[in-house]
Amino acid sequence: MQIKTVVVGIFEVNCYLYWDETSLDGIIIDPGADFESIKSAVDKAEFTPKSVLLTHGHGDHIGAVREILDFYKVPLYAGEGEEKLLLNANYNMSASMGINLTTPVPDFLVKDEEVINIGSLRFRVLATPGHSPGGVCYLDETQNLLFCGDTLFFSSIGRTDFPGCSHEQLINSIHKKLLPLPDSIICYPGHGPATYIGAERINNPFLQGIDFA
Repeated sequence: MQIKTVVVGIFEVNCYLYWDETSLDGIIIDPGADFESIKSAVDKAEFTPKSVLLTHGHGDHIGAVREILDFYKVPLYAGEGEEKLLLNANYNMSASMGINLTTPVPDFLVKDEEVINIGSLRFRVLATPGHSPGGVCYLDETQNLLFCGDTLFFSSIGRTDFPGCSHEQLINSIHKKLLPLPDSIICYPGHGPATYIGAERINNPFLQGIDFA
């Protein structure tokens, strides 16, 4: 498997290209902006996009979704409960920036622990609400990696001061869904550098002083 990170938009969102170098099946995760940059990276990688996966629906993560879907004619996946953000620029906060971004209605609304197969790729969905109502992470257990959106960052966690957020819910999501994963799982977040589950369990200041036993 191959991963390419394309940092897009003024909020420097990590848009991930993830593909099987044998079958050349691939996906695009969180195309937040800069369609041409994403397309150029896909062309260079020479894989075939099979779908767009969203970790959540905030405006900084969805800006290039419509262009990607229109160009590649692929389905859209998002977490169940995220529809309000995806379809309403006021809720996803893009309206406050004068952009008014929305996505089409997702083709697939995925649920916690659902397994999705996209070409030769396979993911287990982990519902991690808190940063947004229907936020999800995508776990590839065969490759020991997790696309975790804005749920968990290197030495930080997602913001919870937006409408529909909950700090208590986010901490609970991390506690129940992410920290039980093996220490060696590589986490690819929505912003900033990659990290490991084990490192965040020990070093993340937002997770200290909480009994995760």
